[in-house]
Amino acid sequence: MKTALLILFIGSYTEYPIPGFGGIGHGIYTVQLNTETGELTTLHTMMARNPSYLVVSDDNQFLYCVNELDESENPKVGAYKINADYSLQFLNEQPIAGGYPCHIKTFGNNVLVACYATGNIHQFPVEASGKLGRAVQQYSHVGSSVNSDRQEAPHAHQIAVHPNGRDVYVCDLGIDIIKAYHFKGKNLVPNDIKDCKISKGSGPRHMVFDAAGNLGYVNNELTGTVSVLKRKEGSFDEEEIYSALPNDFTGVPSGSAIRIHPNGQFLYVANRKLEAISIFRIYKDKLEPIEYQYTKGEELREFNITPDGNWLIACHQNSHDTVVYQIKSDGRLQERYRTKEILSPVCVVFN
Repeated sequence: MKTALLILFIGSYTEYPIPGFGGIGHGIYTVQLNTETGELTTLHTMMARNPSYLVVSDDNQFLYCVNELDESENPKVGAYKINADYSLQFLNEQPIAGGYPCHIKTFGNNVLVACYATGNIHQFPVEASGKLGRAVQQYSHVGSSVNSDRQEAPHAHQIAVHPNGRDVYVCDLGIDIIKAYHFKGKNLVPNDIKDCKISKGSGPRHMVFDAAGNLGYVNNELTGTVSVLKRKEGSFDEEEIYSALPNDFTGVPSGSAIRIHPNGQFLYVANRKLEAISIFRIYKDKLEPIEYQYTKGEELREFNITPDGNWLIACHQNSHDTVVYQIKSDGRLQERYRTKEILSPVCVVFN
């Protein structure tokens, strides 16, 4: 019987744009997952400057990444063709008018980018060849919130596409608002009537939706909480807030990632400082904490769940641990493999 293999790509930090933040990675890693043992094998690397966040096109033919750099370093968004052996072939790149682009998402024939430092988002059209055109839309958020150290200005952190395939939401950590957008014709435009306010000081970082699109779950970086959003008359309201931290946690919260299991029954939330993934069972619009999976690494940045729901892969930026967990039927995690061969890993996407 032939061993089943799955291809994934891992983004990394390759330099330190500011002291204490960055890494020593080799760029974009093409990695193979053995879906029987959980073992990871690095197949290829493609050098790029701080390709922290990645996205694969819907047809699995192309990969796009941001260079997470200060505006003075002229960050770019890059396009790559995925070859038959899963190596990457550089196609082109376009400048990003912003600082520290930290998230990237595809939407139809477009790539959308969020910039943390400058609090703005960009729309780049994608050509049939997979190459990127120059930005055709750019929107800057305005405002601030109550945490004077972290919320002195807008900080767009993630772009999420609603399951209806029309609405686009941007988590802005700096203003405690999830900004709403949609497409009119070929252009992304604000849809302010659907903006969703999050509790002051929370710092919404990333969000996910249930399959029906009636519930949203927001990972709040600054409070280590999860906001449950409920859709009412087409708009979302914050309904409940759950702590993703144990009662005895005394450090500074630093939520980093959130994923919903493909079966819709479990929610996983990563927290740096705690260095653990908090596991919740989903009951209708309620969450029940199950346990904390301590990941035994430093700076737990991102993780992702394989499309079949069997495996969870977690990345540690500072200790270089990439950890593979098997997901049990009750949602709990069992470590099956760990490697330090992938340096400064940040995020995982599947081909």
